[in-house]
Amino acid sequence: MTEANFGWLIRSVHQWSASVMVLMMILHVFRVYLTGGFKKPRELTWVTGVVLAVLTASFGVTGYSLPWDQIGYWAVKIVTGVPDAIPVIGSSLVELLRGSSSVGQSTLTRIYKLKG
Repeated sequence: MTEANFGWLIRSVHQWSASVMVLMMILHVFRVYLTGGFKKPRELTWVTGVVLAVLTASFGVTGYSLPWDQIGYWAVKIVTGVPDAIPVIGSSLVELLRGSSSVGQSTLTRIYKLKG
């Protein structure tokens, strides 16, 4: 980033456009919900949109975590800890997401693999 010509600009545009994408996705889901776009005969369109919204949010979280600073670390710790609330399989899901019982190098490796 510091060695490439205009690397700082490309990274900044990428970061801002990802944030704008997540914001636009949230606004779009809200609009579709308010206008009733999920009702018959558009149920499949709604389900497809929800799946794409989850994918967009997942890419947003993984991209947010890649700098591995304090914000990224705590974002990963919180997001990967959410499945812990699921009875019986929650702790197994957390270990699957993190690669171990705690957030560390294995978690970062998994994020790079998901993002790459």
